[in-house]
Amino acid sequence: MTDTIITVQGSARAEYAPDRAVLSFTLAADGTEREAVVTAVAAALERVSTALRERHDSPSGPITAWSTDRVAVAGQRPWSGTGEQLPLVHRASVGGRVTVSGLDSLPELVDALAAEELATIDGIEWMLGEGRRTSVLTEVRSRAVKDAVTKATVYAQSIGLGSVHALALADPGMLGDPGPGGIPQPRMSRVAMTTSDAPSPGLSLRPEPIVVEAAVDARFAAR
Repeated sequence: MTDTIITVQGSARAEYAPDRAVLSFTLAADGTEREAVVTAVAAALERVSTALRERHDSPSGPITAWSTDRVAVAGQRPWSGTGEQLPLVHRASVGGRVTVSGLDSLPELVDALAAEELATIDGIEWMLGEGRRTSVLTEVRSRAVKDAVTKATVYAQSIGLGSVHALALADPGMLGDPGPGGIPQPRMSRVAMTTSDAPSPGLSLRPEPIVVEAAVDARFAAR
């Protein structure tokens, strides 16, 4: 009896709570005196760097990595509402990123940065740590393969055939059959965050789950 070839695409989707966050911030000041705004931002950067360094160097510190840019300075002459060009205004700024693994301590870190007068918290990117990311990708991809087997088995049984055995497995589109999708990658969610003028000890951060999706093309033989 000739085998019947069945080609399907299996897929899987799962949600996971993030275990790591990357917080981005900016320190900036404006003024008519270039040296004054540069000095103000440099002083703020030193204060913030000291606070981050302490949390990074501590054996139980939540910060796994942090970095800042060099102070950038720009000047412009704004226009008034009546069309007159105003005196030159200088702006000094520096950006930074902090990677946090202890999410329970994230509100305290946000409060500490928000307490800095020149600081603006730009946002938080939620993610999975490298080891856990590999683990969940393996899990979701395995579930996608099982979904493909289930689909092929149902198709075979619906036309009176028995069990199926795999002939080929591939990332979507690599079996020579057109199909949507590509190599599966985790889709990381972002959370926009705003803070009040005064830091709040009770600040609660609730990240959305990280969605991980995978798809696989599979070819089976059934008889």
